[in-house]
Amino acid sequence: MSRLYQKLGKLGEGTYGVVFKAREQATNVLVAIKKIRLDSEEDGVPCTAIREIALLKQMKHRNVVRLLDVISEHRRIFLVFEYLEFDLKKYMQGLRSPMQTMVIKSFLYQLLCALAYCHARRIIHRDIKPQNLLLDERGTLKVADFGLGRTLELPYASFTREVVTLWYRAPEILLGQPDYSFPVDIWATGCVLAEMALGSPLFPGDAEIDQLFKMFQALGTPSEKTWPGISKLRDYKAATFPCWGPGKLKTMVTNLDPAGMDLLGRMLVLDPARRVSARAALSHVFPSCWVVTIGIDVLRRHRQVALQLAINANEIKGIRGYVIL
Repeated sequence: MSRLYQKLGKLGEGTYGVVFKAREQATNVLVAIKKIRLDSEEDGVPCTAIREIALLKQMKHRNVVRLLDVISEHRRIFLVFEYLEFDLKKYMQGLRSPMQTMVIKSFLYQLLCALAYCHARRIIHRDIKPQNLLLDERGTLKVADFGLGRTLELPYASFTREVVTLWYRAPEILLGQPDYSFPVDIWATGCVLAEMALGSPLFPGDAEIDQLFKMFQALGTPSEKTWPGISKLRDYKAATFPCWGPGKLKTMVTNLDPAGMDLLGRMLVLDPARRVSARAALSHVFPSCWVVTIGIDVLRRHRQVALQLAINANEIKGIRGYVIL
């Protein structure tokens, strides 16, 4: 491994391994390397790593992180990815003022492009959150970490509820729906959109029941009338849930324009059957054609990188027209 790549420092650490910044010896190109620990020969390669490798090898899109290589060495698996400077969480933490609306539109559009691409191939990500959305200095957003991703087959299989970080977890998962689908990614995207506008998470619950109640307080407590079939979900307890009315979301997110609030409302629908799809969201008026200048605060040296993005929301296949100023 050391003959191919020079380690430059640790970027982060997760359940299954460590991520390093490195430089390829032959080309001098920066990469990110995820080292996956194999605790014992009996355990084998974690299923999350197998899924991530399988999914990323079949995907090629400008808004999905590229898997460059897979190396097996000394009971370890190394996944080599293209290197991106930031994630959306770090970018938001480095801002000195609220994120500009046009910047929000840019990042949202790119995320929706990635999800439309994945969902068209029946791939569900299941862990959309700011930490898994990577950014480069040109403002390109790429979806990363497909360790919880799955390919959906008909009929839909039953899935675990232990997916998606709690603050971005869809209500159908929290209520015990076993055969959830693409709408869980849209719910998480709506939470990310609100977080970009607010600068802080929209539903920061500290447990599953608290998470549900925060949703219900903002959107209204669901019933059979507003969510047909909800009474059949394992953890729906109408008798014990407080009864909140809808409408509070508009008072919680005040710095999105009317079009942005309309799209947010279509994403954060409690009933997954009524939630907007990624492809439909791309044609919404909010992520439409615009030109914007973005100042990215590079956290290492606090320097500014300006860039101009020309984005046409009708081009679902990707974003064109990047011009570095």
